[in-house]
Amino acid sequence: MKVSISLGGSLLTKNMEAATYRRYADVIRRLWEAGHTVVVTCGGGRPARQFISIAKELDGSRELQDSLGILATHVNALLLIAALGDAADPHIHRRATEIKSHLGDRILVGGGHKPGSSTDYRAAIFAEAIDADLIINATDVPGVYDKNPKTNPDAKKLDTITYTELEKIIKANTRQAPGEYGLFDLKAVRLAAKLGTPIVFVDGTDPEEIICAITGAHHGTTVRPLESNVYMQLSDNQDVRGRSR
Repeated sequence: MKVSISLGGSLLTKNMEAATYRRYADVIRRLWEAGHTVVVTCGGGRPARQFISIAKELDGSRELQDSLGILATHVNALLLIAALGDAADPHIHRRATEIKSHLGDRILVGGGHKPGSSTDYRAAIFAEAIDADLIINATDVPGVYDKNPKTNPDAKKLDTITYTELEKIIKANTRQAPGEYGLFDLKAVRLAAKLGTPIVFVDGTDPEEIICAITGAHHGTTVRPLESNVYMQLSDNQDVRGRSR
């Protein structure tokens, strides 16, 4: 399977420890060793939000704020590359053309590129570049809810929704701004819908959920057209056990 993973910076930077990067690198390496094609896009996390907050106080432009967030994603990408070792291409990938030209025997790791969008959108662009079977969004949230679970105790997690339903939920609960793209970037949703690529939202605080997103045994939310059974077909008999390539 060809997979584009949007790895939330909140997961990587929560404790700012080498062990955290190793935990996610281990899971990603196992997918790669099982024969999957893997592209990972790292978010900026807490450092990005801190830099953006300071820039706002300094009256920095929105473009400047986004640029600071992009730099934070590159730091996380480099640290993940270090944790992956020889399994990863040593460069940070930012453009679809780079992904296409370097796609081969190693894991590709990317970060942000242009102001005005998040790494979720970059992951969707990379998904298009590799003709991905699946986009995985791993964050510190268990899935997609009918309303914001942080402010609504009665919010219900949804198992399967359409791209249109996801877009409505995002519009109702988040605002799209530097460091505040919330659940997912709207541009990423629209591109995934255009491509027809399923998105799986998982609670990445348990790295094993990233593997479960491929097997279909995850506890998150799957986003796909109702009339499509593509994701269910892809998840049948997927082998993610570590083996030599």
